[in-house]
Amino acid sequence: MFLDQLERARSRYEELAILLSQPETVADQNRFTGLAKEHAELSELVEAYNGYRAKARELEELRAMMEDSDPEIRELAEAEEPEVQETLQRMEQDIRILLLPKDPDADRNVIMEIRAGAGGEEAALFGMDLMRMYTRYAERRGWTPEVLSLSETELGGVKEASFMLRGKGAFSRLMYESGVHRVQRVPTTESGGRIHTSTITVAVLPEAEDVEVDINPGDLRIDTYRSSGAGGQHINKTSSAIRITHMPTGIVVQCQNERSQLQNKEMAMRMLRTRLKDQFQSAKDAEYAQNRRSQVGSGDRSERIRTYNFPQGRVTDHRIGLTIYKLDAFLDGDMDEVLDALVLEDQARKLEKAGL
Repeated sequence: MFLDQLERARSRYEELAILLSQPETVADQNRFTGLAKEHAELSELVEAYNGYRAKARELEELRAMMEDSDPEIRELAEAEEPEVQETLQRMEQDIRILLLPKDPDADRNVIMEIRAGAGGEEAALFGMDLMRMYTRYAERRGWTPEVLSLSETELGGVKEASFMLRGKGAFSRLMYESGVHRVQRVPTTESGGRIHTSTITVAVLPEAEDVEVDINPGDLRIDTYRSSGAGGQHINKTSSAIRITHMPTGIVVQCQNERSQLQNKEMAMRMLRTRLKDQFQSAKDAEYAQNRRSQVGSGDRSERIRTYNFPQGRVTDHRIGLTIYKLDAFLDGDMDEVLDALVLEDQARKLEKAGL
């Protein structure tokens, strides 16, 4: 079954290459675009398969050499065979992953929402720590972070925050972050040195395209207000911030980051489309929504997914039972060790479910 799929893909790839070179295909722009897209989507799989076939032939040749009458040739072949076998197995695993259906949202920008939970001011302060962590992770990957709305406490914590991370593959890397994040540390306001436990809720949404969600303007209530927090005199003098309420669902979004009311309204509408898309798909098919997010665990935002223990300097991801003692580095955006483990676990589950 595995090799049959690959042979069909290779045959289709070669067929597409021929079709794309024909004058009648080039003349039909819509057909040419569709076939070119399919050809591009198959290219990575076919390239990996061609490399796999070449390595498989190399292994066959080595095994034939292991039966040679010349002892030196046999010795050389026997020495190389384990490494080639290991490489072949790794290539096969990579191909199986490429055969999995691609999440249509994988390459999209991501909108993240952070809300302080249990723990009062300490939870809000940790919310700011997490916002900074995701921002630094984005910068490490060359993505562009953009704050959409931010409600701060007097001590600089985060009651609620929405921000976008722009970059290819942002959602595919961060979709596992939805859920409850727990922090255990001694608050700066604690004189007795006692460890407090606080929680933050994180939601991760792929940015919706304009065409995906049809919004009736009559369903919206749009309010303007003055932005709060840092921003200079401009923010203090104008009511440029926008709050949009979608009356049928009760979803409320707000944006205060841009300088003009129009820019804030445009960004708030993008946030609303993203929230509506997420809600509609979840309501339509809860199982599909979980698979779409590809989250390890239940995907429920009430699920405790990770603990950050400051006294021990550790980060524990409860979904995969992984603990690392690199808390400072992790909070500074060095998240790939944990995220890579989550991706591998998720891929293993998908492969098992697909029978690959």
